[in-house]
Amino acid sequence: MRPKTLNFEQLVDLNRQELLNDEKRISQIEEKLEKKQEAFSGYKKS
Repeated sequence: MRPKTLNFEQLVDLNRQELLNDEKRISQIEEKLEKKQEAFSGYKKS
């Protein structure tokens, strides 16, 4: 849980940090999906 005594700038900074973390996580998931799709399409061809 977040402390309730954050000021506006701290909240903005925290949200920005969380968004960056989310973006990194999404990129990792997308890479995994692409690899799985490549493996799957390679499997289908053989």
